[in-house]
Amino acid sequence: MVESVECAVIGAGVVGLGIARRLALAGREVVVLEAAETIGTETSSRNSEVIHAGIYYQAGSLKARLCVAGREALYRYCAERGIAHRRIGKLIVATSGEENPALERVLRKAEGNGVGDLRRLTPAEARAIEPELRCTGALLSPSTGIIDSHQLMLAYQGEAGDRGAAFAFRSPVLGGRVGEDGIDLDVGGAEGLTLRCRCVVNSAGLHAQAVARALHGLDPRHVPPRWMAKGSYYTLAGRAPFSRLVYPVPGPASLGVHVTIDLAGQCRFGPDAEWVEEIDYDVDPARATGFYAAVRRYWPGLKDGAILPGYAGIRPKVAKAGQEIDFVIQGPEAHGCRGLVNLFGIESPGLTASLALADEVALRLGIA
Repeated sequence: MVESVECAVIGAGVVGLGIARRLALAGREVVVLEAAETIGTETSSRNSEVIHAGIYYQAGSLKARLCVAGREALYRYCAERGIAHRRIGKLIVATSGEENPALERVLRKAEGNGVGDLRRLTPAEARAIEPELRCTGALLSPSTGIIDSHQLMLAYQGEAGDRGAAFAFRSPVLGGRVGEDGIDLDVGGAEGLTLRCRCVVNSAGLHAQAVARALHGLDPRHVPPRWMAKGSYYTLAGRAPFSRLVYPVPGPASLGVHVTIDLAGQCRFGPDAEWVEEIDYDVDPARATGFYAAVRRYWPGLKDGAILPGYAGIRPKVAKAGQEIDFVIQGPEAHGCRGLVNLFGIESPGLTASLALADEVALRLGIA
């Protein structure tokens, strides 16, 4: 059976839902194809739920540009629609004199990205607002926040649906063909079909490379490798010691073990980074051992046995650590396939940037 649709979005994570909403608001006929049984079952629901300010990314990168634009758009969106969020703020802390120059580097990078509200704090000023903190200096980021990511995804889904978008769950894309007059997608599920589309957005997250490789007519040279970085989170047994997020100064390949707080006030530590070959969300209790020394550098009051296994997420990456890794957004100008946009390596700050990413995809498709 062959059906036709104007636009297909593959993947119902936060970015795919944001794109579906954007295309539907532009008056396009949209169907969202999702292999799982509901929205946001992977990366979108297994993260820190942080609204990032845009501090750490390479100047001029897609991550820097779309995070800063997306952050402000997201705060407005949440306020207008009553989505639970809080502009909680974040402290970036040095814990030795040797680390203090790194704070200045972070400050300069942030300013280069258009984040102009970071404020230097002395150790005394930092302790005045977070008495449990030990540091030799800090930066306060008032634009960092937290959000209920599931409420956000439901809002995107609802708005897209109100404008006519359809959602097909348990509908994996098995393959397809790119032609001059459109793209045919072979869709599995209880009743498989071929879906003929004028445009396709591949926002399949961890599976984006597999989807792209299954599209005949797309040169495989345009499909980057996929690396998966598993991050485990551990929750604190007891009351949160901080009222803001706390991040150590970033190292050469990691942002370090940081403290996040959810909207219910639960404190958690993580994520760490573990390169994996398979998708596995089990949390190894033994990995918590390495967290104690890292956290005690800025919170010496952490007690033995206070860290409990929480949950894990997997970040889709297009390169391993040690490199500046940007989002990869490929439109027809990159691969020559009319009507196709592939998104690869959409990890953090993908949630923060979701509205701006949707605008970027629309631009690549020539949709106002």
